[in-house]
Amino acid sequence: MIGRLRGVLLEKQAPEILIDVNGVGYEVLVPMTTLYSLPPLGQEVSLYTQFIVREDAQLLFGFADTASRALFRDLIKVNGVGPKLALTVMSGIDSDEFVRCVQHGDTAALVKLPGVGKKTAERLVVEMRDRFKDWVPAAGAAVAATPAPRGQNHEIAEAEAALVALGYKPQEASKAINALEVEGKSSEELIRAALKSMIR
Repeated sequence: MIGRLRGVLLEKQAPEILIDVNGVGYEVLVPMTTLYSLPPLGQEVSLYTQFIVREDAQLLFGFADTASRALFRDLIKVNGVGPKLALTVMSGIDSDEFVRCVQHGDTAALVKLPGVGKKTAERLVVEMRDRFKDWVPAAGAAVAATPAPRGQNHEIAEAEAALVALGYKPQEASKAINALEVEGKSSEELIRAALKSMIR
């Protein structure tokens, strides 16, 4: 129904953003991998989208490229994987690394993601392995510059809130952020570093 949005980026509160498209504000849920590539607030952004209707909500998910959207669509086809868990998976691990885990049956890496237990990890490997036979790794997407920090306490709180929204327990999020060198880092940088540390 809604396949693409182009407009002005008004808000970023991971994992949700707000885009103004000709005066209409669209709330869009994005994986962290897409959030990292977004421009500063007030600039134009273009996202490929997936609209999902549930009994209790209508949700719009956004992705930086068609490959990421295709991966999201494949994930939600797996038994027991809903849109929220798919978003969490894509936030905690980049697409190429996820494909590598599936192709090599690396369930140990997958179960480190919040919400992914042993059975779900095994289903991901079994049901998705054949879909990645022709997968071509990305050359490495460029990451847009982030705005200057608005105050370190704010950045830390925002990063912790984003991790909790992705499914991590508050104490896990706090512990992961506290283990980092936070001085001068934006919330996006803190989120990225924390996610990497938690799936090692």
